[in-house]
Amino acid sequence: MSGELHPLVEESLELRQELPKLNELGPEGAREQLRAITADPGEPAVGEVTDETIPGPAGAVPVRAYRPEGEPPFPTLAYFHGGGWVVGDLDTHDRTCRTLTNATDCLVVSVDYRLAPENPFPAAVEDAYAAAEWLGENADEFGGDPGRLAVAGDSAGANLAAVVSLMARDFGGPGIDHQVLVYPVVDDEVYESSRENAEGFGLDGEVGEWFDECYVASEVHRGNPYLYPMKARDHSGLPPATVLTAEFDPLRDEGIAYAERLAEAGVRVTQRNYEGMIHGFFSMLQEPFDLDAAHDAMDLVADDLAESFDA
Repeated sequence: MSGELHPLVEESLELRQELPKLNELGPEGAREQLRAITADPGEPAVGEVTDETIPGPAGAVPVRAYRPEGEPPFPTLAYFHGGGWVVGDLDTHDRTCRTLTNATDCLVVSVDYRLAPENPFPAAVEDAYAAAEWLGENADEFGGDPGRLAVAGDSAGANLAAVVSLMARDFGGPGIDHQVLVYPVVDDEVYESSRENAEGFGLDGEVGEWFDECYVASEVHRGNPYLYPMKARDHSGLPPATVLTAEFDPLRDEGIAYAERLAEAGVRVTQRNYEGMIHGFFSMLQEPFDLDAAHDAMDLVADDLAESFDA
């Protein structure tokens, strides 16, 4: 590993130090701060964007459908945003989803699942799985191909993508061709990277602990693989996976460990650790912090998805 932060990443961290930590603001304050520092939605341009709803277990689930240029049907990618299951929404990850749409030529459907602590585990899982089920049958309503379906997410959203993949295997559907896990949360064990990178790298330990406390309302859930997919007894038969991690991320080692666990179970895995990067780099796609690594990661995801969809 490089052992050095990328200069643009270091500059971004210096600016973040001027902001309160999310756990100091409470859920609504944290959500407002994240929205305030997220670039205005609307770029880059894609073929078409529509806000829709799909049926969920607790009522309609808002989604945003991004269609690329060209003629449908497109392969379908369900995207679950990060934010510790507490913050984040369709707007905070708008640029990420637009960039993914253009990179992959997929119909990208961003899912606005219920957030904790108002809706703790398993609410987010239920919404995510319901969205994948619906898209596996009805993606054509948005211009997608229900027969070519993948799931993706970053951080807590990557957790949901991994969990949806487990549930789809365990419960007989929907058919998922690929899972894209960007610095995923997959375990509640303490890894070396969570100690090394606990302070000053964008996802401080106390913030991560606060997210966990908001989401996990009862200790009885902690052994549940649909909360922490590393705890599943069997990882065979899961979709091929792309697992991306960052050198200075507390979640680095658990993401790498999960990729290794999948590979040991016979799952085709691409695992890449990005040197000099931090948690959140995947969404650093605009000036002044437009990272080549983020665009490289998008291209890698596009290549892996194309391979799985064409298999």
